[in-house]
Amino acid sequence: MALQIDDLPAAIRTAKRQLRAMLPNYREVFAEMEAAMTQQAQHLATLRERGESVIPEIRFDDIVANRVSEQQIALVKSRGACVIRNVFERSLVEQWDNDIAEYVERNNLDARLLNRAEDKYFGQLASSKPQIYGVYWSRPQVLARQSPELTQTRVFLNRLWRTESEGRVHFDPDHVPVYADRLRRRPPGSASLGLSAHCDGGSVERWIESNFRNVYRHVFAGNWRDYDPFDAAWRTEVEEIPSPAVCSMFRTFQGWTALTPQGPGDGTLQLVPIANAMAYILLRALQDDVADDDLCGAMPGRALSIKSEYHAPLFHALSSIPLMQAGDAVFWHSDVIHAVEDAHRGNGYSNVMYIASVPACAKNDAYLKRQRPSFIEGMSPPDFPTDHFEVDFVGRATAEDLTALGRVQMGFDL
Repeated sequence: MALQIDDLPAAIRTAKRQLRAMLPNYREVFAEMEAAMTQQAQHLATLRERGESVIPEIRFDDIVANRVSEQQIALVKSRGACVIRNVFERSLVEQWDNDIAEYVERNNLDARLLNRAEDKYFGQLASSKPQIYGVYWSRPQVLARQSPELTQTRVFLNRLWRTESEGRVHFDPDHVPVYADRLRRRPPGSASLGLSAHCDGGSVERWIESNFRNVYRHVFAGNWRDYDPFDAAWRTEVEEIPSPAVCSMFRTFQGWTALTPQGPGDGTLQLVPIANAMAYILLRALQDDVADDDLCGAMPGRALSIKSEYHAPLFHALSSIPLMQAGDAVFWHSDVIHAVEDAHRGNGYSNVMYIASVPACAKNDAYLKRQRPSFIEGMSPPDFPTDHFEVDFVGRATAEDLTALGRVQMGFDL
């Protein structure tokens, strides 16, 4: 569903007035939270500076064998992110990377990118955007999405959530629909092609739209310690402002799978591994130093910018992910702050396939019905700029490339 706001400044003023009335001691509550968040962020910075990884790591083999410990799960839920090692055999992924390179070169994609549709989603971020290709339907992408390995990984991740609360079942964690997303192919030596810190999946809506408010009901009531980022209540019912490249599916985790080795300094992903940091962001915007018609610079239809002038304590925890090998995958909670390093100082390409963890629910089934014709025709999916590069691409995946599982995940049974 889509949210329409005709007068945004008025809507923000009304929302802030309502939220402050609901929480008269918003200053004191925020001060308490800020102290706790600062302590948590500084602890993560200390761990990082000692050379310890702040992003939990899990072996895919342990997921398969049901050997992931309760301690590991608790850490993933605290940090809101994890690296899954060896999801795919390295040789297979290296072949996929070569196949993708041949696919984009054979179809002269670089020339077409010069005339791509303008993607303004990241327009307010200090850094621009990484070298992301508007390619969704290469055979390696389709094969990876429907693979038993990534399917099992994403079921594991979906099950970390509370799927039943407030008297309702919110989603089915054991079924994993496809959310077709793009590729990143970043050559060595590229600079100023990163993304500054942000969150996806909603900007001003988080304060204004009623279901978003219900998601964060404990925060807005001042009981921020009771807020559970993994409680799915109302998350499958939120309404976003329509915009090209704003995700209108519910993702339990955003994610990508490494096609090449890459690590710190290689223009890779950075995370603020604090799962409940959104509580800080939400209450920060209610403070008296923020104008009544402003939400710390949040813009409709854009990524939610995280800015040092408003959210300085959180930046202590901003950390690059550990060294990834081809076939590893990284996932981060849909509310987790993330960024991309500006400069790629490594020696090889830094390539990934964006493949998120998505559960079955009515919201996501509705998107699948809109996405399926895009796959059949080779068009850009509904959430993305209307480039439609692949309509006439040679070697594009077709329905014949889908397994029985792949057909279900693409919504052919809906």
